[in-house]
Amino acid sequence: MLLYILKRFIMMIVTILIIATLTFVLMRAIPGSPFDEERTSNPTIQANLEKFYKLDQPMPIQYLNYLKSIVTFDYGPSIKKPNESVNTLLARGFPISFELGMATILVAVISGIILGTFAALRHNGIVDYGAMTFAVVGISIPNFVLATLLIQQVAVNWHLLPPATWSSPKHMILPVIALATGPTAIIARLTRASMLEVLTQDYIKMARAKGLTPFRIVARHALRNALMPVVTIMGTMLAGILTGTFVIEKIFAIPGMGKYFVESINNRDYPVIMGSTVFYSAFLVFMLFLVDIVYGFLDPRIKLHKKEGEV
Repeated sequence: MLLYILKRFIMMIVTILIIATLTFVLMRAIPGSPFDEERTSNPTIQANLEKFYKLDQPMPIQYLNYLKSIVTFDYGPSIKKPNESVNTLLARGFPISFELGMATILVAVISGIILGTFAALRHNGIVDYGAMTFAVVGISIPNFVLATLLIQQVAVNWHLLPPATWSSPKHMILPVIALATGPTAIIARLTRASMLEVLTQDYIKMARAKGLTPFRIVARHALRNALMPVVTIMGTMLAGILTGTFVIEKIFAIPGMGKYFVESINNRDYPVIMGSTVFYSAFLVFMLFLVDIVYGFLDPRIKLHKKEGEV
């Protein structure tokens, strides 16, 4: 197990390094400069700014400075907000994005498992057809389209919930619904398919023959094995939800990292773009790392060591 964790950890570090390198190359490959506006006023000002932010140095030196900032967790000041560092922006925006993402995951996992389980237990019934219809609709509608519809109908037309900002629990409801609908649908379909397969296994038939109640059979025997596919996709789903919050935050005017990230792209703010990209990538890769470890603990059928003669 320790050898497996060590290998996964090394892969995590290599992945982060590759992402950081690609981010640096892509940012430098885009034509133009963050100081294009200053160019029209005074070339000297632009030259001084490039010198201050060390953008006048050769690319290899800039790349080494960039790697050093990643290792030391010091991404430097923002170009468009020189009075604030990238670390300050991350400390301000990430907790809000994380809160929104975790609330979305919690709603998606609970709702998806409940829908999928009831759909499997009521196979080919009204509950099953209703849950799968919701799943198809939820997967088909992009979250930014659903967010726009929710604002228009629920907030503007019906005046039931606030349309934007982030100041009370009520403001969380519409963004969470917009983000959680798609993942809920995916989890529901996976849970249903897996549960239908598990319920036909011999150990489930044995549990029924012993006279166990349906609730105990599902809760203690069937559900654990049925959730293994859900655990498998949780890493990638977590990545999709947390990165997808950028668009939803912009739509709902939520002051999370999405606001700063979109602004940094529009302003060509290199430190914010690269700092937030590496930070989010490292966080998501680490979550995938944790999911792999948890998956190995949950499923005793997984062997983390090589058998004799196995390649």
